Amino acid sequence: MASPLKPLNRQVVVITGASSGIGLATAQEAGKQGAKLVLAARGADVLEAVVHGLVENGFDAIAVVADVSRRADVERIAQTAVARFGRIDTWINNAGGTIYGRLDQVSEEDSRRLFDINFWGMVNGALVALPYLKRQGGALINLGSEASEVAIPMQGMYSASKHAVKGFTDALRIEVEQMDAAPVSITLIEPTAVDTPLPQHARNYMDREPKLPRPQVDPHEVAAAILGAAVTPMRTVRVGVMAGLDVLAEKIAPGLVDRLSVFQVPRQQQDIPPRNPDGALYASRANGRIYGPS
Repeated sequence: MASPLKPLNRQVVVITGASSGIGLATAQEAGKQGAKLVLAARGADVLEAVVHGLVENGFDAIAVVADVSRRADVERIAQTAVARFGRIDTWINNAGGTIYGRLDQVSEEDSRRLFDINFWGMVNGALVALPYLKRQGGALINLGSEASEVAIPMQGMYSASKHAVKGFTDALRIEVEQMDAAPVSITLIEPTAVDTPLPQHARNYMDREPKLPRPQVDPHEVAAAILGAAVTPMRTVRVGVMAGLDVLAEKIAPGLVDRLSVFQVPRQQQDIPPRNPDGALYASRANGRIYGPS
């Protein structure tokens, strides 16, 4: 099993997708607890502004503009972290997005792009981070979702990508923690719906503006779970009561869950036309916001 992890005030923490939502909330919380921060995202202007704000508040943070779907970009995140701080203690694969639309209507190009970000971006981060984490021990934390275990209609490709994240994370944990007995803790975080700009950043095929169903958890609650796993080895952490209930229901009565899931479709739509159906699939739309629109 992983060796004891350091307290956050002695850690160098890398966070991808750090310019909005859960990533930004995690950066703020980790900074408050004294961690040195390496923050990565695609949008240079917003990321630089986020880091500038953190530094102004006395936090030790640097920005690395990177697209996690490109392995070379992810390697540059690690190299920059080590050049500045000498090591990496926790690596958080948070970058991700979604697509709203029926599976037979979403283009293959868009589906592959989502997998490039949600799945391959996480794979790139994990495989780049591991050699650094193994040197002195550390934590690898991957952001899954309750959709890692439960299918969501109209977000089928998102569900598929998060199922893939779980499969990869679980297999990697066995290889690293059990077979190698390496001093690395590997954690999968599975939140329920979180109050972030995720729907506004989504590629949207629907004729309505997308939204997340309620109840939603606060992004800072997810950040607390992530940072808990950075200091205490954990296997899987579900965040929000609904995540636990939904996963349990799927295991006990999958056929019933299939039928009830149809009612999730209208709960994912606002009664207004789409605002920006292209979303952030191919270019950053982050604006430094943790929460979705009120």
